[in-house]
Amino acid sequence: MKNRLMVIAGPCVIESEENAMLIAEEMKRITDKLDLEYYFKASFDKANRTSIDSYRGPGLEKGLEILKRIKEACNLKIATDIHESWQAERVSEVADIIQIPAFLCRQTDLLIAAAKTGKIINVKKAQFLAPWDMKNVVQKIEKTGNKNILLCERGTAFGYNTLVVDMTGINEMKKYGYPVVMDATHSVQKPGGDGTSTGGNRDYIEPLAKAAIAAGADALFFEVHPEPERALSDGPNMVRLDEIEGILKRVIKVYDAVH
Repeated sequence: MKNRLMVIAGPCVIESEENAMLIAEEMKRITDKLDLEYYFKASFDKANRTSIDSYRGPGLEKGLEILKRIKEACNLKIATDIHESWQAERVSEVADIIQIPAFLCRQTDLLIAAAKTGKIINVKKAQFLAPWDMKNVVQKIEKTGNKNILLCERGTAFGYNTLVVDMTGINEMKKYGYPVVMDATHSVQKPGGDGTSTGGNRDYIEPLAKAAIAAGADALFFEVHPEPERALSDGPNMVRLDEIEGILKRVIKVYDAVH
């Protein structure tokens, strides 16, 4: 029997409980149907938005309450990100995966605090790091005794407001012995490209997802939304909720071919 593809997906940020629950229920239906290992992802706070006026989310307490209700109502595993060390223990009460944002992947105290929870730690590779530089990130987490590590590719800075993805980096990171996740949505970003917000081109999400799986990625990360044009964060590079099932079906064909 083949291993199942892991998918981490959900809205960029919790906009409302109703919106998040709708996405969670539909993603559960799809991933159950396709027999995928699924984690619902949503942020309670986006602390690194481009503009001071951008929507950040409901905050830690309310956000975790919403994530807990989704977890229980839909029988789902949860992934969410932290930005400060003190958040790790509180978030671990709800989350199955604690995610480290790319900008913060070298922050030793943050990595150690997250690792000490014993949860799965998904570390986004910074846009300014080479894949082989992630060995130092891995060692920081391993030092705590936690070996539940995911390394996440999300594009590399290429000049101003532009990212590129070097698929050879996936196999470079796999050398450290842990699964590699391809963040197919953030990889199509144009950071700060819209002046006071981040731009992007969702047309390239599916090709990048397929290429990453063909190159050896073990899991995929997507941000999804019923109406990306109205999303409060990352709209230009989110997958439409009514299109994600088709994308996953086509990606699974690549996954089955290489596993």
